[in-house]
Amino acid sequence: MSMQPTTTAKREILWPSVITVISAAILIGAEVFGAAFAGGWALAILLGLNDTGAHILQAVLFAVGVLIMIAFIRAAQRVEPFTRRA
Repeated sequence: MSMQPTTTAKREILWPSVITVISAAILIGAEVFGAAFAGGWALAILLGLNDTGAHILQAVLFAVGVLIMIAFIRAAQRVEPFTRRA
């Protein structure tokens, strides 16, 4: 039975990195979700969908926006790490 080494080193939160990533996420999120809403509305008109179809299309594009934001946060964490060992 092998025992895993435990790390007891404290981690320090790098607040400038956290604030930078959160600020960028707010800015990019506003653009992504605004585009999802407006794009869903425009595509619904273009495709001749009723209000329910427009709302469904907007929800689908909103879900794609959530996936984009998750990918952005993960990539940003690799570039700007949130913690370091103290």
